[in-house]
Amino acid sequence: MPAHHDLAYRSLFAHPELVRELVTSFTPFKLFDDVALSCFEAVDPAYVSEGLAARQNDIVWRVKIGEQFLYVYILLEFQSGVDRWMALRMQNYVGLLCQNLVKRHALAPSLHLPPVLPLVFYNGVPHWSASTDLATLLMDAPTELLPFQPSQRYVLIDQQRLDAEALEANATLLALLFRMELSSASEVRNKVLPALATWFQDAPQASLMRSVGAWIENLASWRGEPASFTFDSTEEIADMGRKYATWAEEFEDIGFQKGSEKGKAEGKIEGRAEGKAEGWTEGQLSALRGVLTHLLRKRFGDLPEAAAQRIAAATQADLEQWCQRSLDAPGLDAVFGDRATSA
Repeated sequence: MPAHHDLAYRSLFAHPELVRELVTSFTPFKLFDDVALSCFEAVDPAYVSEGLAARQNDIVWRVKIGEQFLYVYILLEFQSGVDRWMALRMQNYVGLLCQNLVKRHALAPSLHLPPVLPLVFYNGVPHWSASTDLATLLMDAPTELLPFQPSQRYVLIDQQRLDAEALEANATLLALLFRMELSSASEVRNKVLPALATWFQDAPQASLMRSVGAWIENLASWRGEPASFTFDSTEEIADMGRKYATWAEEFEDIGFQKGSEKGKAEGKIEGRAEGKAEGWTEGQLSALRGVLTHLLRKRFGDLPEAAAQRIAAATQADLEQWCQRSLDAPGLDAVFGDRATSA
């Protein structure tokens, strides 16, 4: 997932509404359910220890529950791989947060450190295989030393593996945005966009609208369909629906080669296939290039320049073959049939 999508999610989680929805709808904890939005306060996470650069993916909120403050630490993890050492990283980050509170004299009068809820929000394609408990990363210690070993756990929210039925039954704005990213283009066009428009008609919030609009534009751009979207009119909703419709057509193109081969085997569509090949426009080829790029990014992360150049210069036949290979190829070299693009 490109870095600019990280920033789009940071913009979403700059709103207390979406942070509250994240912890109430996508974690097992109930203590946030009846907490007012006014009790959520964003914290600047620009604290660093000596020699460390600021971490752009840190999001920290302070939440007042009764007379006590606790902290919600959200780490956006959009890299293509899984970090085995995430529990260790989280221990370091939470430690820096606590050190910063001590340094700023921001503790409660009791001078006790506050509770912290550490969350990792992950939307990569590979299944998250890293342990959520630091203890499993440590060697077995002698019994006498066990009480002195470090301990840290975190809560994982794995967006790609969220239950589809549960998402559809969830009426929150954040669930709608997750559905937009995870659903087929036709479902986005027919269900998600209308529900999203209805949500903002019922609860118009200008700042949140702008952030969501920017997030949708970012998602559309990443999928190869630049867009401008601000919820300003029903015509604009319809226009965004048309853009998602083009994505649906792009994904349908993936199955074209498979369907053509089946028809040829049955001896029924040779003429139709030939006519279709002759009738392909540059716009259709561009759409096919876009969907191939999307599939490869989804599986293997950002593409090397050599791969992008190959896709830009490819014929229809090449693009269809690469799309079919991309569904189960172990790497880029297997998609393109050589190693020229894997460097």
